[in-house]
Amino acid sequence: MPTELELPFRPDTDLTEVMRLRVQSLQQRGQKRPDGERLLQPNEAVYRLDFTKQSLGFSRWTVRLPQTGRLTVTATSQLWTPDLTNLMTRQLLEPVGIFWRAPGGDAASTQCYEADAHEFGERIAELATVRKTMYFLFAFADGCSPQTVDCSITFTVDC
Repeated sequence: MPTELELPFRPDTDLTEVMRLRVQSLQQRGQKRPDGERLLQPNEAVYRLDFTKQSLGFSRWTVRLPQTGRLTVTATSQLWTPDLTNLMTRQLLEPVGIFWRAPGGDAASTQCYEADAHEFGERIAELATVRKTMYFLFAFADGCSPQTVDCSITFTVDC
């Protein structure tokens, strides 16, 4: 009988800082980013998902936005090893998860593109079979910020 496992996305402040320093270093030296490198934008942060089980099936997203805003979640591929290489655009996975709260809605009325969010969740479940940790870029817009977002993903686990 399958049980559910809810995993929270956790900010990776150390990796976010390293990626911000990379941008700052290039700017200070007046250099452009190498072709294909994906630099962290000011409205982005790196989050991680640590898998405690490997055989998972996607169930649902839980995204709480307490105020109007938009959150875009982009996964990185299993080929990116942040301690060894810079992030390249080819290492970003599609589709992305886009979640928003329209003006006048309550925290429970977070919306998303259902088909993309479902496909994205299934892709994450597939990658969990080969990864213990996955990294994500969270882009905050339209009033959304890291301090106000609560995001998790729920999987089914076959026992």
